[in-house]
Amino acid sequence: MPALVPPTVVVRPSFLAAMDEYVAEGRGGPDDFSNIGADLRAYAPTWSSPAGFAEFVGFLLAQRREETPRPPGYVPTTVLWWLEAEAYLGRLNIRHRLAPGPAGERNGHIGYDVRPSARRQGHATAMLAAARPVAAALGLSKVLITCDFDNEPSRRTIERNGGVPAARRDEKLRYWLPTT
Repeated sequence: MPALVPPTVVVRPSFLAAMDEYVAEGRGGPDDFSNIGADLRAYAPTWSSPAGFAEFVGFLLAQRREETPRPPGYVPTTVLWWLEAEAYLGRLNIRHRLAPGPAGERNGHIGYDVRPSARRQGHATAMLAAARPVAAALGLSKVLITCDFDNEPSRRTIERNGGVPAARRDEKLRYWLPTT
């Protein structure tokens, strides 16, 4: 049964295969503003070595600490991977608070991504459900989750988990989701 776990070097082969799937669907280019896209641009050249991959995992684990240096506008974030044994199925980020300004309202507290070969199997819905107690443990009684207005699968995922619609902002649908 899949579970949310902190990033680990143990799943490197499966993670690399997942990243190849993302690249095959066009992810990682300069217009991909997702976490997957940013990681592909910044770390893909070093993932081929175990040491480079370990550095990437360390970077992700450090993001949860308040004292970790980060660019302006970024907030502490718990990064979790959705794994089944050593199979990487997806990623979920929980921002400990909304980023300042419009970015926080645009991106919300939780973002998730399922690898292409694992989509349409209920993983996103299960990941988001599993993230609720983690967010509650971070002191968040409710979380803002957003998705593009034309992203029907993500909209259904949020609604299946009890997301309550809030005002739309630009191309983003916004939902508040209780964590308990």
